[in-house]
Amino acid sequence: MTLNNTDLLARVRAHFRASLPTRLGVAVSGGSDSVALLVLLKQLCQLEGVDLHAATVDHGLRPEAADEAAGVAEFCQSLNVPHTVLTWGKWDGTGNLQDQARRARYDLLTNWAKSNDIAVLAVGHTADDQAETVLMRLSRSAGVDGLSGMSAVRTENGISLIRPLLGCGRDELRDFLTQQGVSWIDDPSNEDDRFDRIRARRVMAELAPLGITVQGVADVAQNMLRAREALDWYTFLAARDLATVHGGCVVMDPRKFRILPEEIARRLLVRALGWIGGAQYPPRRQPLMDLLDKTRHGQGATLAGCRVFSHQGKIWICREYNAVRDLCVPGTEVWDNRWILTGPWQDKYQIRALGRDGVKMCKPDPSIGLPRIVLEVSPAVWSNDNLVAAPLAGFGLGWHAELVGGGEEFFAVTLSH
Repeated sequence: MTLNNTDLLARVRAHFRASLPTRLGVAVSGGSDSVALLVLLKQLCQLEGVDLHAATVDHGLRPEAADEAAGVAEFCQSLNVPHTVLTWGKWDGTGNLQDQARRARYDLLTNWAKSNDIAVLAVGHTADDQAETVLMRLSRSAGVDGLSGMSAVRTENGISLIRPLLGCGRDELRDFLTQQGVSWIDDPSNEDDRFDRIRARRVMAELAPLGITVQGVADVAQNMLRAREALDWYTFLAARDLATVHGGCVVMDPRKFRILPEEIARRLLVRALGWIGGAQYPPRRQPLMDLLDKTRHGQGATLAGCRVFSHQGKIWICREYNAVRDLCVPGTEVWDNRWILTGPWQDKYQIRALGRDGVKMCKPDPSIGLPRIVLEVSPAVWSNDNLVAAPLAGFGLGWHAELVGGGEEFFAVTLSH
């Protein structure tokens, strides 16, 4: 059934819950999905007095892309929506093009949003995109998280990304645009079988005779999302019960960790590695399961820029020294994307890992309670090869080290990712 304007507006409005932000961004490629989102958000923002801004990313991969972006700009002007073209054009011809382009697109869009004081950015993914995503992840033997598809809301680079059209089919949106007398651009890359998503799109069409439809697969993703939320909740409860944060590390009770259901233990380990190491994606399954087995048996290992070891009857997860050994920043910057140091700053000072030599220099008091392995990867203030301060080692001299977001952030990340 074709959705009418009122139905679509109601669906889009529902994704914003209580109220819309005062300023809202929308990513518009020129394709039918994003153009439909733009038209709907314009109508909604007019009704609710919201300031709408649009942006288009020109990846610089096709000669027609610049003209297409200009066409989007012209359409936005007709709607009285401020529009910006963001240009990438940095692909060197190597690696996974779609993955690199996707990352670049979100970097450009979120940075644009920040520069325009926009906290919420809407993107035009549909039920078709959701179904294609599930199929692609199914081909990689994904678990609950992967099969839950794309979230309706997530945070990227400090910006809230919202997908108001996840419950709408592409054909329905095209019918809506046709009724509105609005045209769109058909990207020729959408017919290129070299890309996984395009192959998944064609397979999806072939599955229809079996009763496996876009909406059905999207519903499966929604069911998996509910399962993921339940698992995340129990992972959070487990973290609260058996883990603490000390010196930027996650410290766990080994007995309680061993008796956790395997999936909860795995998720807890993934969250700890991600929070400490800062990796955008979790480790591959087999190395992660090997680490889980070693952790449960009191053995040490390294993975994802982190080190797991036993110390005084506890499981410690900290940064791996090799991951931060050469990391050096001015004292005014965040070190390792985690630590902020404050104190009597001088231009000649730098923030580096304390390391073995630094531990020997400051001779930390054992009462601090941090193992040497942890102290070696802690942030310290240096002037060339002279140690100025090592706050976590008790050698503060007026300097203090704090985690960005504080230790409570770890428990928060067990609920979201």
